[in-house]
Amino acid sequence: MHGTITIRKAVLADTPVILECLRAAFEPYRRSYTPDGFTDTVLTPETIQQRLSSMCVLIAVTESGDAMGTIAYSLIGGNEGHLRGMAVLPDWQGRGVAERLLRAAETELASRNCQRITLDTTEPLQRAMRFYERHGYQRSGKISDFFGMPLHEYVKDLPG
Repeated sequence: MHGTITIRKAVLADTPVILECLRAAFEPYRRSYTPDGFTDTVLTPETIQQRLSSMCVLIAVTESGDAMGTIAYSLIGGNEGHLRGMAVLPDWQGRGVAERLLRAAETELASRNCQRITLDTTEPLQRAMRFYERHGYQRSGKISDFFGMPLHEYVKDLPG
């Protein structure tokens, strides 16, 4: 890795780099998604505003301030958190950025007394599924519809 990576809460001015992270990370999977599913995944200038108002969005940045990844989380119940929109720029994949983002989101949720975290992912994202499984997430067995695609729920129980 080059220099220090900082994970911080995103602000409105970060919307272009968040959109670019999402687009670049998911572009290789575009053909595997339905058009509406892809748009919902990579967001738009309008829907990023909704994400920022309904979830806490984190970004990973280099010392020079360049964004390289993002993740969003929210509380969805008394003791449950939910993750969404994990994306790392292709040049930074496999270099520990995703782990740092995931750990930061999990730490924030644990500090809010979350005992369980959920996330959802689609079939084309086999690498992401393996990543989450290596980090303690397990398929719950719940599969829902995501714009005509199967959406698999993963869960992780936090200690304490």
